Amino acid sequence: MIVKMKFLSISGPRSDIDRVCEVYLSRHEMQLENAIAELKTTENLLPFVEVNPYREPLNKAEEFIALLPERTPEPDFSLDQEGMIRMIRDLNHQYLELMERKERLNKHVDELTEKLNVLEPFRPLELNLHDVMNYRYMRVRFGRINADYYRRLEKYLYEDLNAIFLEGARNENYVYGCYFVANADAGKTDAIFHSLHFEKIRLSKEYVGTPAQACENLQEDIDHAREQIEGVEQEIAQLLRSHAPQLKGAQRRLEELAGNFDVRKMAARMEDEEEDYYIICGWMGEDDVEAFLKETEKDDKVLVVVEEDREKYFGDPPTKLENPGFFKPFEMFVKMYGMPASGEMDPTIFVALTYTFIFGAMFGDVGQGFCLFAVGGILYLVKKINLAGIISIAGLFSMLFGCLFGSVFGFEDVIPALWLHPVSAMTNLPFVGQLNTVFVVAIAFGMALNLLVMVFQIINAFRSHDTRSAWFSNNGVAGLVFYGFLVLTVVLYMSGHKTPGNIMMAVFLGVPVLIFLFQEPLTNLVKRNHKKIEEGKVMFLVQGFFELFETMLSYFSNTLSYVRIGAFAVSHAAIMEVVLMLSGAQDGSPNWLVVVIGNVIVCLLEGLIVGIQVLRLEYYEMFSRFYKGSGREFRPFHSHKNQKR
Repeated sequence: MIVKMKFLSISGPRSDIDRVCEVYLSRHEMQLENAIAELKTTENLLPFVEVNPYREPLNKAEEFIALLPERTPEPDFSLDQEGMIRMIRDLNHQYLELMERKERLNKHVDELTEKLNVLEPFRPLELNLHDVMNYRYMRVRFGRINADYYRRLEKYLYEDLNAIFLEGARNENYVYGCYFVANADAGKTDAIFHSLHFEKIRLSKEYVGTPAQACENLQEDIDHAREQIEGVEQEIAQLLRSHAPQLKGAQRRLEELAGNFDVRKMAARMEDEEEDYYIICGWMGEDDVEAFLKETEKDDKVLVVVEEDREKYFGDPPTKLENPGFFKPFEMFVKMYGMPASGEMDPTIFVALTYTFIFGAMFGDVGQGFCLFAVGGILYLVKKINLAGIISIAGLFSMLFGCLFGSVFGFEDVIPALWLHPVSAMTNLPFVGQLNTVFVVAIAFGMALNLLVMVFQIINAFRSHDTRSAWFSNNGVAGLVFYGFLVLTVVLYMSGHKTPGNIMMAVFLGVPVLIFLFQEPLTNLVKRNHKKIEEGKVMFLVQGFFELFETMLSYFSNTLSYVRIGAFAVSHAAIMEVVLMLSGAQDGSPNWLVVVIGNVIVCLLEGLIVGIQVLRLEYYEMFSRFYKGSGREFRPFHSHKNQKR
């Protein structure tokens, strides 16, 4: 159902806007409109240019709460507005100091790790780093050489070198180590090693002892720094935990304050000689309007003006859907197609009933329906997922049709069929012959639905004062008469009764066809709009003929689309027969693992396909005949009604 909306203009002293938002508007759902754009006839309107003072502390509170564990104490709302902001500011100061310490320690760990990585390849060397790096008459060079060049060094040049090379670590590409050379031969030896692409690695002179001892000292320093980091992290966690209740309370309160302050984005200011005023305007539900007026009637600082017929002059109001809890999840399907416009009927209940009924007919099984009902219901109760609620309700109808078909997890001998077995039930029809009963019922059901949605289209057209759609279109009164008479004729013929005579057929079929063809001039005639046919009579008739052909084809294809209901009902039963056959159920001792896996696969895959096919029927075969969905959704600046604490 669509909630009737009213347009309000609220004004008062500028300094009082926060109190009005806090005391009154926070309790009601109102979609704000830009006051400057809406109130074009009002002079001297100015925008608010104030910066929201609550947004920054709110962002900080949300940042701190994101660092808390999931299970935290209940919110503490004891702090006032200044106390909340001061608490967040002090907490942020302490948090930044701890984060700065942690950053320094992380940087120190990175530096130590880099030194360790440089020194690690020289760990096997048995030498005192401090001593060798301070030799007076000899020089030492640390580095690495490509493995291929090192083999050449060993084979051809090693005997001619006046140097000693000590090998450290080795990998598949490089040999790490150092060479010692006298000061006098340093130039020649350095040149030889340079020609062999020896890469020098500079080591710090601060190391004491062997490379292995230096590596161990570095690792100890790294471990100690990491322990300090863990200590700082624990301090941060403890700091946030100690303020968790106040943070949660501050976050909720600041969200309200920031949201109320943001009303200024849509409000306007109006200055005069005496005082500065604010103006807020927007849409509110009829019940909310009555409650709002009652609350503010004794408040002399608040002036409220309700404009009843504003939509006639300034556009349609937004659409707010309000349906009983059982049908609420199906609003999702309506919103996916488009919100109903003002004056258009809300199809939510219709969608809920037809979708679940058709789904049950196409997926009739007591066991699988119960699984859908249970799993969907649990997810909806826990997570409030609309699709889960739809699946749960559809599962109920699957169980209903499972009883009618006598199917429990594919077994058709557990319970008796209250109606028929989809695969074996057949019906003899005149001219057609023997046809599956489920197909016949599906087509009859589709015809009934087509007639019903035509009635919906006529109601919507009369509400919107659309004469052409109401009387002369293929979904209006003319279409209802034409298609209704065809359905009546087919039903009488198939049931063995006498069909209407030629005169009645000529009247009830011929006249609507002529109305379809001349619907444009007939509409102009009713509206007394003396408009000539611009494209000429011949072109008008040619165009009308093709449009008429398309209309007849749409009636036929639209009716046949409902055959898929019976097709899926039969295919579901046939697929389950295959599953039971593979499990060996015909021999009396089924493989229960195969039965379970088969049911799971069918339930998931076929359930998904059936759900999509039913939605296709809703959108293309039903909605296309009566529903436009051109409305805009109601979006209040408070998403739910908040009760003042």
